[in-house]
Amino acid sequence: MRIIGLRVYHVLPRFTFVRVDTDEGIAGWGEAVLEGKSRTVETALHEYERFLLGQDPRRIEHIWQALYRGNFYRGGPILTSAISGIEQALWDILGKSLGVPVYQLLGGAVRERVRLYARADGDTPEECHAAATWARERGFTMVKTGVSRMAHALETPGWLAHEVARIEAIRDALGKDLDLAVDFHGRLGPAMSIWLARELEPYTPIFIEEPCLPENVDTLATVARATTIPVATGERLFTKWGFREVLEKQAAAVLQPDLAHCGGILEGRKIAAMAECYFAAIAPHNPLGPVNLAASVQLAACTPNFLVQEFATLGEGYLERPFVARDGYIDLPAAPGLGVEPDEALLEERLYPGDWDSPRWLHADDGSVADW
Repeated sequence: MRIIGLRVYHVLPRFTFVRVDTDEGIAGWGEAVLEGKSRTVETALHEYERFLLGQDPRRIEHIWQALYRGNFYRGGPILTSAISGIEQALWDILGKSLGVPVYQLLGGAVRERVRLYARADGDTPEECHAAATWARERGFTMVKTGVSRMAHALETPGWLAHEVARIEAIRDALGKDLDLAVDFHGRLGPAMSIWLARELEPYTPIFIEEPCLPENVDTLATVARATTIPVATGERLFTKWGFREVLEKQAAAVLQPDLAHCGGILEGRKIAAMAECYFAAIAPHNPLGPVNLAASVQLAACTPNFLVQEFATLGEGYLERPFVARDGYIDLPAAPGLGVEPDEALLEERLYPGDWDSPRWLHADDGSVADW
């Protein structure tokens, strides 16, 4: 079996799928997008295509190493996102060629279904309460919300009270038997994160996400040691090397590799194995499309320290057979490969001609810090 071509689909609202074709008629799908830089990633994909043509797609580790190590410059969000999409597609091809799901090739399933969490966002406590109630009534056992406002290095008691009131409203809607996570989005500095985390401790979040940006792991470790709430990070880290220091310094109890960015499915499994040695859990990041969800479900199926899965869509309007969530869980797919097939006719209808909107400026006019 040999690779004969690669095609990229930019699809509204902001999903980017890659299809790898073989001379035996088996096509594999992956998701290779970087928010705000989709055309840049596409260029990297086509640069890698020159190497891929003629390769045996079943030699996944060999191809990954060649793509990652074959150039002087390695890693980073652009190159690793491109590799991630290709790698997902190669696993899809291998699973289809053998007639088994990917998780069967990675050690087999350790669970029968994969837990999802819903969003519970809102600008006011009332909106947050309503969103959490909606999720609870539909069977979700966990919700996540985010810090709703930009923040200066240190903020006012009024800013703090507003955020705490939102979390209090969500906990009131959920009761004590469901889980709540709070995403700080990297918007806060360590001092403000510690202050907010201590105010949130009575509402027992399962984790706080990106209390500060992961560039300075010592700072992240300082926050982790200053609160009883577990810290989560990882969506902006790439490959096993990007997670090494976080684990060694025990700066996070929950790792969130994104399989569309971190290097793909097997790299995600390696990160999870590293985390297992430090008793850290895995909660794959995925505010992206259904192919990345499919890849993440395969990882969750065979990973003993898996915690919960993020999702933005179950694939309606993109997949021939979208995922179905029952009581906040997805049953493990039995179909071979990634277990999903994009509906190419629907993708063609939703192709996006340009690049996605650029990220918002990192610094707002008033000096506060905005999220990407």
